[in-house]
Amino acid sequence: MRPACLLNPVRNLIRLALWTWFLAALVVGRLGLLKAVPAPSLSGVLLGLTVLLLAACTVIPAIRTWLETVDLNALVLLHVSRLIGYAFLVLFRQGRLPYALAVTGGWGEIVAGALALVAVFLPMRASLRRHAFIIWNTIGLANVLLLAATVVRIEFILPWQLGALRFLPGSMLPTFLMPLIIVTHIVLYGRLRAPAGTSDPKAPPPADV
Repeated sequence: MRPACLLNPVRNLIRLALWTWFLAALVVGRLGLLKAVPAPSLSGVLLGLTVLLLAACTVIPAIRTWLETVDLNALVLLHVSRLIGYAFLVLFRQGRLPYALAVTGGWGEIVAGALALVAVFLPMRASLRRHAFIIWNTIGLANVLLLAATVVRIEFILPWQLGALRFLPGSMLPTFLMPLIIVTHIVLYGRLRAPAGTSDPKAPPPADV
């Protein structure tokens, strides 16, 4: 394990990379750059970014070391962002997203985001919280994979139904949120597979990431 003094620069670089990615995704959505790219561009962006992020987390030693030490609570709380699934329901009511994606996926994301809060903040022993994280992680990963599969399926069959995902705020789904969510689920599985006691989640508040 690296000393904290060596991990701090890595942590700052990871923060910078994530903020740069986030801002780039905002620019892409604001300018409507995905509109000019034909189907299955959304599926390609989603799958490509997921693979690239997973490869970075696996291959780059500094990132891998940081992920082995970052607070599990912080990784889980990242998924509170999935409460944005409410926006899917709004887009469905506006006729801008199909039912299979907006309602089924939207409610699934809302549940995953809410359960992340429960798993972190509900008072319980560390060993019990570990089991809660495993259950939540399984539910959350299943939903986001179903959501990704739905995006791919609809884009190949009825691509015009996904027009809302080519502009903000929907464009943040394939260009930022879904790749990040999928990879953090995989990272959490790796951390939670460690022998009991070596990676047990602690009670909140989470440590600074």
